[in-house]
Amino acid sequence: MRNIVAPKSCFLVLLLLLFTSQLASATRKSLNKENPCKRFVLYYHDILFNGSDVANATSATIANETKLGNFKFGKLVVFDDPMTRDNHLHSPAVARAQGFYFYDMKSDYNSWFAYTLVFNSTEHKGTLNIMGADIMAAQTRDFSIVGGTGDFFMARGIATIETDTFQGAKYFRLKMDIKLYECY
Repeated sequence: MRNIVAPKSCFLVLLLLLFTSQLASATRKSLNKENPCKRFVLYYHDILFNGSDVANATSATIANETKLGNFKFGKLVVFDDPMTRDNHLHSPAVARAQGFYFYDMKSDYNSWFAYTLVFNSTEHKGTLNIMGADIMAAQTRDFSIVGGTGDFFMARGIATIETDTFQGAKYFRLKMDIKLYECY
């Protein structure tokens, strides 16, 4: 004999599913691009090791570029760079950017970044995890903020990057406008 489910119980199950899905969507935060829950600007300072400046270098090439094109394709750099509130290299660091970038385009200058901002100050403690494509020809680029810890627990948002200064292969500075849209 076949077991047939009563139409009443099917209706109740469907009603329960509809109710829980509506409740979940009603409690979801709506994101407002114009009104992040936290916003601040930091400056990223990168001094590439040139073989003799051990005391000042904050980054080093660990894989040289390949012969595939003229745009440093394949070059991999690791860094531990200071982050300051203003664009002065010798200002007190409010965080460290620790991670890597590599050049990933054969026909133009383009790189991909993945790093953690490590905060350890009286103002903030914790981390923000950031990644994204640095399309160097663009005036501004957006990196994704994909998570965080401490004061930035589970944060998500956008870091808008703009090249503030570029001094050849030795030093560059990026202005980072950090906008968090999920703050807990």
